[in-house]
Amino acid sequence: MIRNQWGKRRGLPLWLAAIALTGSLLAGCSDTAAPPQEEAKPPAAPETKQPDPKAPATMETAEVDEQPSDVYYEIFVRSFYDSDGDGIGDLQGVIEKLDYLNDGNPDTTGDLGVTGIWLMPINPSPSYHGYDVTDYRSIHPEYGTMDDFKTLLAEADKRGIKIIMDLVVNHTSTEHAWFKQAAKDKASATRDWYIWAEDQGKTPSGASAAGSGSPWHEMNGAHYMGTFWGGMPDLNFDHPQVREEMKEIGRFWLELGVDGFRIDAAKHIYEDLMSDKGEATTAKNTAWWQEFRASMSEVNPDAYIVGEIWDNSAAVIAPYLDNAFDSGFNFGLGESIIGAVMNEKDNNLAFTLERTYGLFSQVSGGRFTDAAFLTNHDMNRVMSQLKDNENHAKMAAGILLTMPGNPFIYYGEEIGMKGAKPDEQIREPMIWSNTGSDKGQTAWEPLKHNRGDQVQGVEQQTGDPDSLLSRYRTLIRWRNDMPALNSGTIESFASGNGQVMAYIRRTNDSGALVVHNLSGTEQTVDLASKNGSAVFQSLARTTDDSAALDGNSLTLPPYTTVILE
Repeated sequence: MIRNQWGKRRGLPLWLAAIALTGSLLAGCSDTAAPPQEEAKPPAAPETKQPDPKAPATMETAEVDEQPSDVYYEIFVRSFYDSDGDGIGDLQGVIEKLDYLNDGNPDTTGDLGVTGIWLMPINPSPSYHGYDVTDYRSIHPEYGTMDDFKTLLAEADKRGIKIIMDLVVNHTSTEHAWFKQAAKDKASATRDWYIWAEDQGKTPSGASAAGSGSPWHEMNGAHYMGTFWGGMPDLNFDHPQVREEMKEIGRFWLELGVDGFRIDAAKHIYEDLMSDKGEATTAKNTAWWQEFRASMSEVNPDAYIVGEIWDNSAAVIAPYLDNAFDSGFNFGLGESIIGAVMNEKDNNLAFTLERTYGLFSQVSGGRFTDAAFLTNHDMNRVMSQLKDNENHAKMAAGILLTMPGNPFIYYGEEIGMKGAKPDEQIREPMIWSNTGSDKGQTAWEPLKHNRGDQVQGVEQQTGDPDSLLSRYRTLIRWRNDMPALNSGTIESFASGNGQVMAYIRRTNDSGALVVHNLSGTEQTVDLASKNGSAVFQSLARTTDDSAALDGNSLTLPPYTTVILE
């Protein structure tokens, strides 16, 4: 993403933004217990403030906070597509399915239309998920070769698809050569690359900041730090060689052609214990990521870096946007979207986002981009959260894909795949055909939530204009075609109807009013009653042709999204 093309940012003064966010955004969450393999961190639902009905939205001409964006698709390679018949997804399988994601032709409508891919870990690892890495400069042999990866990069580039990859630097695997050497010999060169209680005069006690119990694990008469799990020993980022090695690893992948990184466990570089939480630790974390960002910029100034900072507090996320990350995943927004569609009630999320973005703009010097999503590989799938209600899933997609910044879609979300913890069951094989007839169907994990009688596959949904997949394709195409949806800021808009969510998306040259009927009954909105004159007078896009605009009166069929210009 080219950030030097952005205009000057508009935002609240930092102190004023912080005050406005108190209560709704400063009530962060605590990490909760994690399974043996990975972090599980369900945050508390954020409170959402209500807009002042006496302060209506207007079409001001002030310079706005544009966020040029891409739609990213998160892929767990193991589950995606199997090219060689061994039951495990691989890089060649991803290559075969690139045209499903984006065929490179904006005039066709059979592809999803995404312009970015986030690959979950593809490095060698002893675990199925890959978050305990044994070699940072090679490809997991079950996924393919480095040549396969280079081919994927080239083929994605032909289609206008960016690729970012998971970078897991907080910890390695216990099977990594660095750790094996460190555990075996106290005098080894890599001993101090890890955190050993006895070596560093620490008491092996306290609770993990990741909520996984004790972070200390015994080996050969000593205790090492493993914040998430004993199989994931934490690296010691106070050691200059560790920091330099991780910068060299990042540069290696950027020089190969990767477009950026998703940073795993970003806030846990120094936040190992619950007692570590606080401003001083955050400052150490962000100082490291600023150092990392500066190093990556030497290779590619436009590399996109998005951090997993699992917290609902904007005040916690904001420091990481100061010359470190371009984005922090917006966990609170995902919860707000799901809550609104489940309850079929407007929760004024645009009002909160306006103030959040004011803070982020100030802290980042106008260089941030939001990262919106519904769920990811660590969370129960959205369709399961929505209790299989496809109408609610369509509305969740409608809100997500009309939000500012880079929306992220978890693979299978677009076809309504289901899943609930444990982790393997929220990462089940992608369903290409619910008949099981697709030769590339992966089979590494038995299907529990997505068997043939539980979900319709890509093949079945492709020919159905009313399918969830068709809705995703439509919404992404709107986003790609309309500058206001692709790059615009967000402003609250009072619909005057509790079951209708509305907000304005605006660039410096265009504007659009997004309106969602969250309910199962027809709704009417008077566009002028609470917003002065009706500025938006053209019905530009609709998911239901029965929607109608008669003067200032907008009629919305059940579960419909419309765009007015």
